[in-house]
Amino acid sequence: MLKLINLKEEKSRVAFYSVLAAIALTSFKLIVGFSTNSLGILSEALHSGLDLVAAVITLFAVRVSDKPADKTHNYGHGKVENLSALAETLLLFITCFWIIYEAVHRLITGKTDIEVNIWSFIVVIVSIVIDYSRSKALSRVAKKHNSQALEADALHFSTDIWSSSVVLIGLIFASFGFFFADPIAALIVAIIVIYVSYVLGKKAVDALLDKSPEDTVLKIQSILDADKLITRYHDLKVRSMGAETHVEMNIHVTPGITIEAAHKISHEVEQEIKKFVVRCEVHIHIEPDEPEE
Repeated sequence: MLKLINLKEEKSRVAFYSVLAAIALTSFKLIVGFSTNSLGILSEALHSGLDLVAAVITLFAVRVSDKPADKTHNYGHGKVENLSALAETLLLFITCFWIIYEAVHRLITGKTDIEVNIWSFIVVIVSIVIDYSRSKALSRVAKKHNSQALEADALHFSTDIWSSSVVLIGLIFASFGFFFADPIAALIVAIIVIYVSYVLGKKAVDALLDKSPEDTVLKIQSILDADKLITRYHDLKVRSMGAETHVEMNIHVTPGITIEAAHKISHEVEQEIKKFVVRCEVHIHIEPDEPEE
């Protein structure tokens, strides 16, 4: 129980710090963006604003997802994390539509003049530093606890590093009078965000539709194939529920062995799978082996 509490506290803590970081970055970028009229910085501000919404969703998701199974949620609440990741994807797409529209409008009309000052560079550099630290922290905890919500949040912040770097390059060009570089930098940001949105969205939808995670299935198959006490197996089913993985299968054993011996085989298979699959629940049905029809 203490381990579970510590797990929840660590996930909630890293998610909460991400909310604070997103608030600081969004506010800073908005102030500098409006004062300089830089579309690159304003697009980054909008990106960070939606990151703030995503971080709040993530904070809620990680607090709910680790609730134990109950009468109405027999498999637990893990899919709240997958739903959270999908919501973050939709928010990222909204960001892209605005950035692309505004950047194309400025390039067509020629209204690309911006005011580049020291604060333009400070806000972008500070953003890169904060985004890097948050991305590393979120990624570490996401891997440790197999959390898709935290993984999505980490990807948000790591994307911000690349997009902020592009905006920084645009500001450097703009400082030499090449103002068109700013909306072009914003378009590149949008392309990066679209790609990340696709990756996040596909993974979230796959989990919500109970698509079997291919890597996990291959791991389990290799374990079953290597077990000499199992004559054959079938109906292997694997699905993800947030940080949890649920596995079901039928295994065949030598006919005539005792119930205790058959149970020992299934227990050993279960323990072997849990060595390779983090936070895994395994259900095994045992059958005496018969010739295949």
